[in-house]
Amino acid sequence: MTTDSSAPDAGQVAAELTVVLGRVARRLRSASPDNLLTPSQRSVLSRLDRGGPATTAELARLELVRPQSMRLTVGALEEHGLVERTPDPSDGRQVVVSVTGQGRRVLADVRAEKQGWLTGAIQEELDAGELRTLSEAVELLERLVQR
Repeated sequence: MTTDSSAPDAGQVAAELTVVLGRVARRLRSASPDNLLTPSQRSVLSRLDRGGPATTAELARLELVRPQSMRLTVGALEEHGLVERTPDPSDGRQVVVSVTGQGRRVLADVRAEKQGWLTGAIQEELDAGELRTLSEAVELLERLVQR
């Protein structure tokens, strides 16, 4: 890439982006109607929904937490009927955790609330040109996270 002396400083943009993305993430979390779940529980439930069944040890590695912490998280989700544990079909000594129908419904509700808030905010605050700019920014952000 070539550098443009009139371009903003990458470090400054990164710092500002970090702050704004943190605010967006907090706002999205607060848009969720589901006070039943902690952020960790929502993250695990979402991971299981998207990635399929997993062992507690796999979940702990993926979520970057200790296995003991993950056992507590999975236990709370199971207590609410949002996940279930079953024997691993390929290794009967292990147990896999998967999302229940109720867990999928809770996730769908949470996702709908978040998307609803964000859609409403975009529609109320941005004009057509700004919407195009935001769409381009989404593509750029996706490129950054694929790096």
